[in-house]
Amino acid sequence: MMHEASLPLDRPAPPPAAQAGAIAVRSLPPQAQAHARWDAFVHACPDATFFHRAGWQTVMEQGFGHDSHFLYAEQDGRIAAVLPLAHLRSRLFGSALVSLPFCVYGGIAGASAPARQALDAAAQALARRLGVGHLEYRWREARQGAPDDAQAGWLHHPRYATFRRALHADAEQNLLAIPRKQRAVVRKGMANGLHSAIDYDLQRFYPLYAASVHRLGTPVFARRHFALLRSVFGDACDILTVYAGQEAQASVLSFYFRDEVLPYYGAGSVLARGSGANDFMYWETMRRAGARGCRLFDFGRSKLGTGAYDFKKNWGFAPQPLPYASRLVRAKALPDVNPLNPKYALFIRAWRRLPLPLANLLGPHIVRQLG
Repeated sequence: MMHEASLPLDRPAPPPAAQAGAIAVRSLPPQAQAHARWDAFVHACPDATFFHRAGWQTVMEQGFGHDSHFLYAEQDGRIAAVLPLAHLRSRLFGSALVSLPFCVYGGIAGASAPARQALDAAAQALARRLGVGHLEYRWREARQGAPDDAQAGWLHHPRYATFRRALHADAEQNLLAIPRKQRAVVRKGMANGLHSAIDYDLQRFYPLYAASVHRLGTPVFARRHFALLRSVFGDACDILTVYAGQEAQASVLSFYFRDEVLPYYGAGSVLARGSGANDFMYWETMRRAGARGCRLFDFGRSKLGTGAYDFKKNWGFAPQPLPYASRLVRAKALPDVNPLNPKYALFIRAWRRLPLPLANLLGPHIVRQLG
């Protein structure tokens, strides 16, 4: 009988058993089963958002060509926290590791403090290895575990606020919750005979959206970006269009997450302001979402001091400052990628003067660098 001590020395030792409670940081693989497991955690995690969903890995890589690093902390065979990251590389604005570009929320989601700390350490190590200018977490709420203000190296930039409010099951209560002046505009749209429908393609939405952002002097996303969103998120993404007769005057692409609705990309024609189509569009989104069972309306973020910020306040939404946090890695200062920055005023004026077809052709190549 051979004793254990006499086993051949070149025989590989069995792998050590995982220590109970140990935390391992792993990368999300592309398989559907792994995405479903990630999404099951996100759906159940109170501080996770729609922008923590695994589908954004596909959007970042296939839609924008940015490398993604979707990290999760695993403990005792279960996901304990997640951190979706993408490497934003721009010739104009440098590079950054962001959670998450083109999304209003991000950062680490998970209840376990050790798991969050493990992901933060892994993200900082990754940022150093990639040599990015800075690492950015787009927290929705400070209680989600945002880096302590006193921690050396973290910078906070209170540039944005988000607007979120509960929805009632009864449509009339939601209408009465809109302040009187803004409610009058919604009723004006009703009186003008405006009506809405859910669209199943981009035929009406994209021309309205492209023309709208062009008037603002902003580069447009490619049509395929919106097609990819529809494909990746399925029933959690729809398009509502407002019509005056047969003419489309406003359209919005919305996301759905748990019991929330997030109207995310909205646009109106030059006629929309006079007819009330823009306000009617958001009312119809609210009304339909309430009928669908949604109990929270997320109006999204807006920059402080902008017309969009004032518009959402006029709807009776209280602004909630977004505690985004960044840590410099190789950069000496954070880039100020902001349309309100005076250095971009000339570019904005010039972009508005471009013929719309040319702006639609060039825009997607620029916007992918903005994040």
